[in-house]
Amino acid sequence: MGSTSPAIRDGAARRPDTRRRGAVVAALMLSMALAALDSTVVATAVPQIVGDLGGFSVFSWLFSGYLLAVTVTLPVYGKLSDTFGRKPVLVVGAAVFLLGSLLCAAAWNMGALIAFRIVQGLGGGALQGTVQTLAADLYPLAERPKIQSKLSTVWAVSAVAGPGLGGVLAAYADWRWIFLVNLPIGAAALWLIVRHLHEPEREDARPVRVDWAGALAVFACGGVLLTALVQGGVAWPWLSAPSLALFGTGLGLAGVVVAVERRAAEPIIPGWVWRRRTIAAVNLALGALGLLMVAPAVFLPTYAQSVLGLAPVAAGFVLSVWTLSWPVTAALSQHVYRRIGFRDTALLGIGTAALVLFAFPFLPYPGSWWQPTLLMLLLGGALGLFQLPLIVGVQSTVGWSERGTTTASVLFCRQTGQTVGASLFGAVANGVLAGRLGGAGDLDSVTRALDAGTAPETTRHAIAEAVHAVYLGAAGAAALAFVVLLMVAPRRFPVLQE
Repeated sequence: MGSTSPAIRDGAARRPDTRRRGAVVAALMLSMALAALDSTVVATAVPQIVGDLGGFSVFSWLFSGYLLAVTVTLPVYGKLSDTFGRKPVLVVGAAVFLLGSLLCAAAWNMGALIAFRIVQGLGGGALQGTVQTLAADLYPLAERPKIQSKLSTVWAVSAVAGPGLGGVLAAYADWRWIFLVNLPIGAAALWLIVRHLHEPEREDARPVRVDWAGALAVFACGGVLLTALVQGGVAWPWLSAPSLALFGTGLGLAGVVVAVERRAAEPIIPGWVWRRRTIAAVNLALGALGLLMVAPAVFLPTYAQSVLGLAPVAAGFVLSVWTLSWPVTAALSQHVYRRIGFRDTALLGIGTAALVLFAFPFLPYPGSWWQPTLLMLLLGGALGLFQLPLIVGVQSTVGWSERGTTTASVLFCRQTGQTVGASLFGAVANGVLAGRLGGAGDLDSVTRALDAGTAPETTRHAIAEAVHAVYLGAAGAAALAFVVLLMVAPRRFPVLQE
């Protein structure tokens, strides 16, 4: 793998004392909570937002616009943090995020709110990527599982609590408070970062060259392709003119990205991200993780309500139990990978996850609530063994000057996997429903009919079969991740000596 220069090598000189490090960690946890909350908090407030602002036909862009902005900016922020340091990138990202929150609270129509959500996402990309990178900077390898498991817990709890918090604020206050509550939390995180995070001066005096052309090309290419994936099969058919035009434009822009990055002295997406076996394998494996996570996160609540007959709160509980076991096994994974290595620990986790996902279609119909709950508990435990060793391991194979880019590439692949998964599995579910019901609607319209009590029992069977098909697809994604790690990743990660 090669070693880094003394100016950028890991070491105690880059780590603050314990007191200041604790303050910085508190800021990272607050930042992570903000980024996770804003991915889900708007969901339950949509009726109030639409009732106030209108724009029902385009409200889905409140979610898509935010997530697209986060995803396409991750590689850019990763490279900028390696170039200028973590602190300026995190400070600017937090400031942009808070500005977006304030603007969202002041939005006067749906178009303005969507635009301001995209501004939020531009800051959210800096929060997600830089927080994970700083966590690795602050702690040596032996202590990284502890901080990463804390961040995983914060992310999981915040993401699950988001819809409930949004519903409470929309019902008892005003939907604008969903965005206003970000301001004091974000301001506290920003103050802690400014006051307590002190990065040493770079000893390398080379002039800084930023690949702005590459950043713009990556942003444009990612935005076009992800928009095609998000809107395909929803706003227009997959083979329609808008869909084909977006995919064609995206592929053309991908060629522009390759051409620009090959000529750049300091490319936003350097070629070594994919030439190094360890990083390439982790990128692909976590892309598969993002894809398979869509099955429970998106389709299990529908299954719990439509097939099991649970109330929304109980359905949310069935899903949320994986956030209990995931951080626990993540924290304990260090005891496993110290014995058998990062790769084999991840193989154990994803292999178990594949079996759990494959077992879901064999649940009895209609079944009882505890059966999918138990599977979700097992799935969370398996994924905790899978994800954290890969993140800790891949961060430990690079020096300080490459860690931001490496972390951002991993997170970018996971986010892209989720986007692909939502489109792919949505098409699978709707295809199964169409086959079972003779083309009578998609998953959304069918579940609304069930809620209204106007759908026959055969519809519940069709929904169960559709969700079973999605879980089989997720099991296939887990199996793909297993094969990639087994065939591409080295058995022992080339960890740099600290």
